Parts: sequence; C-alpha cells; structure tokens
Amino acid sequence: MTQEAHVTQGPLTTEAGAPVADNQNSQTAGVGGPVLVQDQSLLEKLAHFNRERIPERIVHARGAGAYGTFTLTRDVSQWTRAKFLSEVGKQTETFLRFSTVAGSLGSADAVRDPRGFALKFYTEEGNYDLVGNNTPVFFIKDAIKFPDFIHTQKRDPYTGSQEADNVWDFWGLSPESTHQVTWLFGDRGIPATLRHMNGYGSHTYQWNNEAGEVFWVKYHFKTDQGIKNLTQAEANKLAGEDPDSHQRDLREAIERGDFPSWTVQVQIMPASEAATYRFNPFDLTKVWPHEDYPPIEIGKLELNRNPENIFAETEQSIFSPAHFVPGIGPSPDKMLQGRLFAYGDAHRYRVGINADHLPVNRPHATEARTNTRDGHLYDGRHKGAKNYEPNSFGGPVQTDRPLWEPTSVTGGTGTHEAPRHAEDNDFVQAGNLYRLLSEDEKVRLIDNLAGFIAKVSRDDIAERAINNFRQADGDFGKRLEAAVQALRG
Repeated sequence: MTQEAHVTQGPLTTEAGAPVADNQNSQTAGVGGPVLVQDQSLLEKLAHFNRERIPERIVHARGAGAYGTFTLTRDVSQWTRAKFLSEVGKQTETFLRFSTVAGSLGSADAVRDPRGFALKFYTEEGNYDLVGNNTPVFFIKDAIKFPDFIHTQKRDPYTGSQEADNVWDFWGLSPESTHQVTWLFGDRGIPATLRHMNGYGSHTYQWNNEAGEVFWVKYHFKTDQGIKNLTQAEANKLAGEDPDSHQRDLREAIERGDFPSWTVQVQIMPASEAATYRFNPFDLTKVWPHEDYPPIEIGKLELNRNPENIFAETEQSIFSPAHFVPGIGPSPDKMLQGRLFAYGDAHRYRVGINADHLPVNRPHATEARTNTRDGHLYDGRHKGAKNYEPNSFGGPVQTDRPLWEPTSVTGGTGTHEAPRHAEDNDFVQAGNLYRLLSEDEKVRLIDNLAGFIAKVSRDDIAERAINNFRQADGDFGKRLEAAVQALRG
C-alpha cells in the first residue's frame, strides 16, 4: 500500500499552506538588525528541524526495513484459525525491520550483536507482529532482568563506553546466558548481510484452531540465500570502511530485483505435552531439539519493496508481540509476558500515543475501529462518532470470542521461578551446541570469547565467566581458560 506522492510543483508554502515569499532571507529589524519573532516561516523551519529525530529506540536502535509478501504453502488450519494462514497460496503483505540490539542509531552494521527480526503481517483481521531475533534463544528468561542486562551492553554511566567488566560480570553471574553467548561468539554472531541470516520467533506462542484445541509453536525463517558470516577481522575492517554495509546491501538487492526470501517453518507441540517435556518449553534460553519436534514448512517470505522514506517508515515503524490476531496468542514465557507490555509502552513514549495511525503501522487489509481519541499524532479519523461502548449510535461492538484460549493456572501469587523440567539446567544446551561445531568453528569461538574476556580488569570476573563454559563442556572451558590466560599474561 503506497501513499500518494507529495505534490512538489507550485509555490513553496508553510506547513499551514500559506505561500512563502522569501526562503533565502529571514526577517530582521532593518538591514543588519536582529531577527524578528514574527518571522513564522523561520521559526517553523527551525522548530521542525529540531524535532526531525524522535528519541531513538533504547534497544534495536540501528535498523533497516523492507516491505514484502508472505505466501502460505501448507494448510495449517488443523492448528490455527488465523485467516491469513487459512488457505494454501494466500498472500499477506508484510514489513520486516532488521536491527542490531546494543548499538546506537549511528553505530556500524558489521558488529558482533544479535539481529532483531521484527515482522509485521498486515492481515484482514488486523496486524500481527512477530518480534524475534536471528537466534532461537536469548540471554535471560525473565523480563525483570532485561533492564539490567541492557545496561551492561550499553555505555557505562561513568566512563561513557561499553565496559567488558560490566558485560562479563553480568553474564558470569547469570549462567542462563551461556547458551546465547555461545551463539553470539560463534560464526553466526556477525552475519555477512541481513539477507544471509536466519530469523526466529524465539519465544513460544499459542496457536488455537476452530475446535478450541491449543498448540504451542515456534517460528523459524530459514534464509534461501544461504548462511554467510564475517570473521571478527573481516567485520572490523568492514565496519570502519562502510558502517552502513548491511543497510546498503539490503536496499540495493531489492532495487536490482534480487528479492531476498526465507522459507518459513514452525515447530508444533500439542499443549498436553508441555508439562512433561524434558525442557521447559517456555524458557527463552532453550530450543526444542528438532528430533523432538521436527520443523514443518508452511510458507515463503519475500522482501520486494524498499521504504520510500527511512524515517517515516523504518524509524517510525512499531512492533509489539501483543499485536495478535484470532487463532494466535501468548504463552507463559516470562520474557514474552514482559514484552507484551514493554514494547507498546516504549512506542507510546518514543513515537506517540497514536503511533498506530501512521501509514507503516496502521492495518492495510482492514481498518482499526476503536474508541480512543486525541493525543499526539491523532488524525481525526473518527470524525463525529461516539467515543464510548456500548452505545446505540451504531458504534463497533465486541465479538465475545477471545483471540486465544485460556491457560490454566494454580497456586498462590508470588515471585516464582519458572518451573524446572527433567533436563533443565543452564548449561546442557550450550554444551550440545559446542559439540556440534567443527574444529575450525571451535577455534574461532574460543578466540572470539577469549579476546573479550581478556579485557576485564578483575580475575574473579574472568574466572566466573570461564566457569560457565566449563560447566557446559569440559573441553570448552579448558581451551577457553588457556586462551584467556595467554592473552592476560
């Protein structure tokens, strides 16, 4: 859905449409005198210029986006009643925003950092947002730790720089991070381009069908371009020579008609199997091994249109995992539960309370019918309609059917740890991942980790960090310890 082009012919005007007589000289009190406050054209231009940048995202600030199409290639109606997943061959418009996590808006693309993979489906039942990463797991499993984690990745409030002490102190004291850190410092920690990496929903979500049956699901987006990565040395060189390398590559690929695509797969677990599964199926630091729940191919995602304006579309795009459609819902994943609030709250602060009204964010295949009014960015869309419900003036009414099925809960309220399952611990899957690597991959992983751990100022922080990898795999820890000692002298 493309907006009508802005008119460029005719007289230059103010934002209110009044013609501008002189756009070269500001009004002054006589020749060479001070500028007059009555020069509203000048004040309007300066005020707008001062506000051309909204606050950048706290995380995922550095991003690139593109529009595309999702095509369903398999009947999944036995698992979900979502209409955009109802018919083989059905196509849904999408917008995908890639991003780095820790860097600021002006940082380089080719850095070691997870990549955000935030996908908006413009469905006929409203927008469905799938907010994931290019890794199937994450560093922590409870959203209450997220601000602390991000503080360690950002600039220290005293030094103004990212500090190895902060990063490894937190990771060492949070052994649940071991699996994701192993991913991050392996070969896939620095993708060669945005087109040559996978995407994952990461969280577990609920699907429910017309009969009310519940299934837990994980999403996988497998790149059709093949996996390509950068070594640390290659990334260091590219980041210095071309900080915009990933954004430029994506834009130019689409411009020349080389549309990137991903094969979409899901893992599906019947709800009845969750309680006795060997791993907690709602733990974001764990994967579901493919031998337990083989991925099922369901569709194809293609990116085929660049934004016409980066600020209006990529920067002002908003995504929230709370944007569900009938047939899809949340799970008890504690990180997901926190994000259901945090993402929408961040956008209300950063872009404005009516950010959903912007063209990139509003529904494209249906219309929003709400009773909310006024506030920043409100576009007057409701005109004279009533702003309450119920009303007898033909206003929108509730459907009486929830989007997802309820989850049973028992016990008292409190600050509970997530339940542990038979094979749950913080190290088993990190060890499994390490043992899957080739010898060359292990060497690069050890070198990448050792180079960063060696920068910490205290031996106890370094030893605690190494010990987490030692518990994942004895060989992993032994080789890492030797590499760190060699660098630290």
